[in-house]
Amino acid sequence: MKRIVLASHNRDKAVEFRGIFSDLSVELQTLDAYPQVGPIDEDAPTLQGNALKKAREVFRLTGIPSLADDTGLEVRYLNDAPGVLSSRYAGPGATYADNVQKLLKDLRGVPPRRRGAQFRCVLALVTGERTEVLAEGICRGVILERPHGKGGFGYDPLFLPHGYSQTFAEMDLSLKNTISHRARAAMQMKAILGTSLQAAPVSPR
Repeated sequence: MKRIVLASHNRDKAVEFRGIFSDLSVELQTLDAYPQVGPIDEDAPTLQGNALKKAREVFRLTGIPSLADDTGLEVRYLNDAPGVLSSRYAGPGATYADNVQKLLKDLRGVPPRRRGAQFRCVLALVTGERTEVLAEGICRGVILERPHGKGGFGYDPLFLPHGYSQTFAEMDLSLKNTISHRARAAMQMKAILGTSLQAAPVSPR
């Protein structure tokens, strides 16, 4: 079984990725197992830049194939904000609830037809200094006027995917893992993951 380090301490993300990769011979670990990896500033101006920065840094410090994602919620009415700032939309140290409340405030009074949005996820896998793979997934929907559901995380209680009657926070994880932005990016990555790992085997430092 191959080890991959998920460049995150976010256990919610780890649960989703483990579910998606469950049929692969992969052990997905979080940064909780690698205390030598300190905070990594997500200061790139794009999702792709942040994903690559995190994966490269974790690989450099661990010597183990590293997978990183950066995800943004892009709301059409807000000119694609919060975008790359989604996790800190309400400021440094913002909680999920803080970000949800700020988004609701910024969209107060905006009619449903103008609340279109999309989640976009970019995944970066680094297995060597010259071996990098990118994948991207998008899920389109609308932002509701109040939260629905207790599951998921982040903006999930507000996001209603096109063609569904449940928000991400109301969906069973198995369903979410077939239609979400992260799932779509991960499915692309799965198609090349085995080959990428075999092409650049490395040993832990």
